[in-house]
Amino acid sequence: MHTGHKNKLIVIAGPTAAGKTNLAIQLANRLQTQIVSFDSRQLYREMKIGTAVPSVVELSQVKHHFIQSHSIHENMNAGIYEVMALEKINTLFKEHSHLIFTGGTGLYMDAVLYGVDDLPIADNDIRKQLSDEFFQSGLDSLTAKLKIIDAESYQTIDLKNPRRVMRALEIFYTTGKPFSALKLNIPKERNFDYQLFIVNKDREQLYEHINLRVDKMIEQGLMQEVKQLLPYRNLKALQTVGYKEFFDYFDNKTSYETTLEKIKQNTRNYAKRQLTWFRKYKDAVWVNADDLNRILQHLEKN
Repeated sequence: MHTGHKNKLIVIAGPTAAGKTNLAIQLANRLQTQIVSFDSRQLYREMKIGTAVPSVVELSQVKHHFIQSHSIHENMNAGIYEVMALEKINTLFKEHSHLIFTGGTGLYMDAVLYGVDDLPIADNDIRKQLSDEFFQSGLDSLTAKLKIIDAESYQTIDLKNPRRVMRALEIFYTTGKPFSALKLNIPKERNFDYQLFIVNKDREQLYEHINLRVDKMIEQGLMQEVKQLLPYRNLKALQTVGYKEFFDYFDNKTSYETTLEKIKQNTRNYAKRQLTWFRKYKDAVWVNADDLNRILQHLEKN
């Protein structure tokens, strides 16, 4: 992975409320560089409070990219982000040998480090047929088909995950080629190296921080922010913890107290899923939010 004197992307990943923002800013200051965010929600300028974007003070200390840069009405996904973020990163590398890359959206991080599979978009009719079959005949019916048309995928993918099974079938019916032939999982070439640090706290501390952060969002006016976004509640960007729960509240489905509890619970669950995602990287160095010197030492050695 580390060959020659390539530019280096210093990745500060981890679950929500682990202390990434502060650490990334300290690091950027020490290395006199800039920060590129891979948070798929802090991108949106209409979603300021509920996504815990860095404060005005924090943003003034270091130049940030992809924070409040887009509107919820713009089309965005990992593939689009990959193209835009790489363009920005390559431009910034002309002035800096190191960049800080931070966030909690594993999918967006992977897009930049390894690339998104350029898999074909399935035909809606095919997708609907498969979905209908799943709901009527169950998963076994779909896995039986997969075994016949794409034995290799049948051996390698998670057969208990309906979305994976349907995706493999969709690709076969859309392209006539098996999923296994298309998805080679070869990382795309990148002209930079990266070093991955994952920030975490012990579980109780993390959950306490999440709860405090939700309280702070409420004080800052999260409820009012969500109220203004009610007309756009069906947009993909707004299917987000902190927003969904308040939509239910405005529909009179839950009480105010229950809404706050649900936001805290759902944020804790989200952090758990983030940790599950980040545990799969064998080359990651796990750190605490106050490990700045340890990180700098590690970077000097590598």
